[in-house]
Amino acid sequence: MKILAFSDLHISEDAAAALVAASSGADLVIGAGDFCNRREGLDQAMAMIEGIAVPFVMVPGNCESADELHAAAPAGAHVLHGEGVEVGGLRLFGLGYGVPVTPFGDWSCDLTEEAAAGLLAPCEAADVMVFHSPPKGIADVTGGWFSVGSTAIRDAIARVQPQLAVCGHIHDCWGREGMIGATRVVNLGPGVNWFEIGARP
Repeated sequence: MKILAFSDLHISEDAAAALVAASSGADLVIGAGDFCNRREGLDQAMAMIEGIAVPFVMVPGNCESADELHAAAPAGAHVLHGEGVEVGGLRLFGLGYGVPVTPFGDWSCDLTEEAAAGLLAPCEAADVMVFHSPPKGIADVTGGWFSVGSTAIRDAIARVQPQLAVCGHIHDCWGREGMIGATRVVNLGPGVNWFEIGARP
């Protein structure tokens, strides 16, 4: 399947227009959280990307709650937060929010490492794992020096070994990637990112 993936839209009209235009060539679109800003503008962000008509899988970022995203998401979109879905033979599992807890305050939707590990535990197999936060040690450095990724996410990727794991959250690392075992891990950013993934037998 040809997958178009992005993160951290943050109500950017230019980014949204490029994503909608590109989506006509995709078999699946993935949005890895932070569609709005600080719990504001989610309906506006969803209106910008409502032209994405192909199967659409999304996780909440720390800027929107899971309930808010469920309520605002385009009809037919799959909102994942500690759950999985199969699309076109591909198994996907998603977990949103900031992990570990961010220093941003009450508006931020976050999980402790322990809570994230609990939500990730049911995932036994996946071809693609979708997170808002990056795994510890890969594409997770903010301010040029401080690693803020999640050990629970890293452990889950190492255990499940999907073909691809995508994330966002850390703007300083948009476009950066690494490997955990055989899994390619990519911090997406709001640009147009293409992947081709085949379902495992």
